[in-house]
Amino acid sequence: MGVTGTGRGLAGVVLLGGLVALGGCGSGDDAEAGAPTVTVQVGDQTVDVDPTQYCLNGDGQRYDTTPPILEAPPDSPITLTVSDAVAAAGWAVQVFDDKLKERIGEVEVDPDTTAFDGVNTSDVAPSAFYLVVVQDSDADACNGLAGAWPVGFIRAGGGTPTGTSP
Repeated sequence: MGVTGTGRGLAGVVLLGGLVALGGCGSGDDAEAGAPTVTVQVGDQTVDVDPTQYCLNGDGQRYDTTPPILEAPPDSPITLTVSDAVAAAGWAVQVFDDKLKERIGEVEVDPDTTAFDGVNTSDVAPSAFYLVVVQDSDADACNGLAGAWPVGFIRAGGGTPTGTSP
């Protein structure tokens, strides 16, 4: 599946650094015209997720975007689909707590992959969590920062994610 364990004892999750790594880029007009969305599917729900930050043409921008929150039963596969441009740049899936403050893991995605279904709602120890699609950064553009697309999940019978966009 690609998710690995940690010393923290969260089965299937790797500890990583803080939210600062999510910083990214895009420009106001370019973002409206060119910032891609990420499509998320869990069960019979499909949503398009807007970026909270994106780098387009070397210009960085943060967007005032509220991440969607989806409720799904335990052990439901989650499919994340990115644009060809994001796939070409490379990307990963970061796992955050229900407040979108503490990064508790990361799932690697193979290069040039546009659709990834290697995570399900039971892979994360907390019943409410966020997944953030994070595009690999380009050291020569936007000070090395890249795009990020957060989406919250509530595993049926769990709590509610309470975070705000990064």
